[in-house]
Amino acid sequence: MKEQRFFYCPEPLRGELPEEEARHALRVLRMTVGDELWLMDGCGHFSRAVITVATGHRCLFSIEETLQQQPEWRGHIHLAMAPTKNMDRTEWMAEKATEIGLDELTLLDCRFSERRSVKTDRIDKILVAAMKQSHKAWKPVLHDVQAFKHFVGRADLPPQRFIAHCYDMADVGGGAKPYLLDALMALPAQAASSLLVLVGPEGDFSVDEVRLAHQAGFRSVSLGTSRLRTETAALVAVHLMRIAASQSH
Repeated sequence: MKEQRFFYCPEPLRGELPEEEARHALRVLRMTVGDELWLMDGCGHFSRAVITVATGHRCLFSIEETLQQQPEWRGHIHLAMAPTKNMDRTEWMAEKATEIGLDELTLLDCRFSERRSVKTDRIDKILVAAMKQSHKAWKPVLHDVQAFKHFVGRADLPPQRFIAHCYDMADVGGGAKPYLLDALMALPAQAASSLLVLVGPEGDFSVDEVRLAHQAGFRSVSLGTSRLRTETAALVAVHLMRIAASQSH
């Protein structure tokens, strides 16, 4: 069976691969006129195409067919997390979360954040690479760092929103703190299709931030008895949301 080569091409109707993808196709893979490639637009379509021009930095193609892909889960999976001081760990999380399944990633500036600014260009490239690696039809939406207070106060957040933290509920107010999967699986199928989980920095959210999230309609949840690093907690949250969203599919 001939190997399928996937390339990210957000505007396939232009008939030309983006420069970086063209360089990979022509210089690394040594593809040439007549070779078949598969295009991913990041918006739910795969297109089978054939190279028509391969010269210099340019790779032109003609589309043979375009296939609308079916979502692997229902609704929308959104993770908002404080970026780690060591960006390698945040980048690793972004890659693996994309492979598992994620629709949206927001970076948060929290009281105890170790990093308050991020160059998102590199993370975006990692999302693209992970999308191609895992043959995902949709590219996750990536947002730059947002202030915690501003983010939790947004009016467009889904009703099913959770904040994962390590505090006893007696310290932050509110009711019980269930395991995230239990909270998700208890939701009606329709409600479990649009989900948001907040994950804090290594020093956790502040007590005031947790209380502010409660006031904004977030529910406290646990990710288990082990104390997890930020990127591990974020990946666990994505995985559990993915399970719940798939069950509601």
